[in-house]
Amino acid sequence: MKEYRSFVIGGVLCCFFALMAGCASSELVDIWSDSSFQPPYLNKIFVISVSKNSVQRRIWEDAYSVELAKHNVAAMPSYRLFPDTVPDTNQIMQIVGSNSFDGVIVTHRLPSEANPQYVHGYMGQEQYTRYAGRMSGFVSYYRNVWHAGYVDSQKVDIRIIDVWATRNEGQMIWSATSETPEPNSIQEVRPEIVKLVMSELTKQRIIASER
Repeated sequence: MKEYRSFVIGGVLCCFFALMAGCASSELVDIWSDSSFQPPYLNKIFVISVSKNSVQRRIWEDAYSVELAKHNVAAMPSYRLFPDTVPDTNQIMQIVGSNSFDGVIVTHRLPSEANPQYVHGYMGQEQYTRYAGRMSGFVSYYRNVWHAGYVDSQKVDIRIIDVWATRNEGQMIWSATSETPEPNSIQEVRPEIVKLVMSELTKQRIIASER
């Protein structure tokens, strides 16, 4: 019985860590930065979320603006000036020039991708109970059972984040892709993605450290 209890506890722990691995957090991949960019830091940024969903657009733009403010950046969500539609290139250039923005953040979501992952097979024990006539009762026994491996397809939420500096006639200075495996809710991962971006921008000396 003690051996069986140890097996059950071990099995539960294995399942727990497997679930934790399946609920992987967001990460930034394909990070690029322009090594020629030098301080001063960006301190006034126009924030644009390219989305047909006006509510999601506002939520993402506000999320970036709030975090940028913690880095002493005056950020303006684009929906405050263009409430109905995302501004086009000409409109952005006009607003940037007339409001002296020294940076622009543009983020947009790509179609989700399937990420096939192979789950390895494992040997486990299962309990069986049967009636033993000679013993006038039920007896339990255990036997090893092989659980075959299989392919599990995860959906991955993908977003592109680009940062532009407006000086020197405008140039992209930083870009990255965020990947989130099977997010239960974008409400849960949005703060995580934004903080990852802030951390990288701080590291590359594009914005000041959080005050």
